[in-house]
Amino acid sequence: MSDGICRWGILSTAEIAQKNWAAMANARNASLVAVASRDVAKANSFIDLCQGSTPVPDRPTAYGSYDEMIQADSVDAVYVPLPTGLRKDWVIKVAEAGKHVLCEKPCAVNSEQLQEMVTACQQNGVQFMDGIMFMHSQRLAAMKGLLADGQVLGDIRRISGSFSFNGPEEFQAGNIRTSSHLEPQGCLGDLGWYQLRFALWAMDYQMPESISCRMLSDFHRADSPHPVPMECSLDMFFANGVSVNFYSSFITEHQQVCTVAGTKGFLRIDDFVLPFYGNRLNFEVFQSNFVVDGCDFSMERHTDQHATAEYSNNKPGAQESLLFECFSDLVLQNKTDPFWPDASLKTQRLLDLAMESALGGGKVLTV
Repeated sequence: MSDGICRWGILSTAEIAQKNWAAMANARNASLVAVASRDVAKANSFIDLCQGSTPVPDRPTAYGSYDEMIQADSVDAVYVPLPTGLRKDWVIKVAEAGKHVLCEKPCAVNSEQLQEMVTACQQNGVQFMDGIMFMHSQRLAAMKGLLADGQVLGDIRRISGSFSFNGPEEFQAGNIRTSSHLEPQGCLGDLGWYQLRFALWAMDYQMPESISCRMLSDFHRADSPHPVPMECSLDMFFANGVSVNFYSSFITEHQQVCTVAGTKGFLRIDDFVLPFYGNRLNFEVFQSNFVVDGCDFSMERHTDQHATAEYSNNKPGAQESLLFECFSDLVLQNKTDPFWPDASLKTQRLLDLAMESALGGGKVLTV
């Protein structure tokens, strides 16, 4: 740490790290100081690319070794966007070197792996957090206010949504998300992780009683040991009667919709993970009214538009930059917040059960 700034390193040159380069650059209390690859030339090429798009004042140091960067005294925290199948050992190494860990999602292959990672962080007194950006959005706090007051939506009864994109042929043939060795949970891990976290958030992190998941389609490419989920439908049921359904897919065009329905109305957000381009993040509240007047039966539309003044695309004050500010604040205050690893562990547990159910033909499992 230096002059109220948390110094960051990136462990690998994964494409997603380009996005978070910009988020670090625009965070008020963070500085990107290092990028590591297994090949120093690749690290330098990554830095050149990102400097050309979102330049930082001091060029980060390129490392041709993960271990070398992990041991560097100039690094306080490490962002780990390695593939899920390769991540556990490196997260543990980062923690054992006394560096704080921001982990890309899905965090691990299973809950046992994630618990090892979290335990290593706890034993070494460092923060663990996953990279769900929307958790840090001002819009999420605004929505929580409406859910909590009970006057607008009433009691929650139903949570539903769809998160998908239609991956082209080259995505299916060569992307890590269609390799069971690198990303064994497929669309459930890549997209369903966000949906499961959204449901936990809406339910104040209460766990459901049961879960089931049906794999609607899978894909088995030639160099992948096993098929991966490409399209899934997931259901959860809570003790208080709330039900949840989420659809995730790599073969259906862009959707990122979530709805929370209650006894008085419902809330809908159309871009819950990656906000639409602009400087306002929106959501809608519907309180329709059915009116009967003699032979005239009418459904009246009553909609309130809500928005927070917040940029998209990693700009200052955007959810991605706020993620790095939140994490950096914890590092600079020399404290850890157990909420974040606990939320990751709950999400991972539900993901494990969803995969187990999907592979078992949609069997209902007790949580």
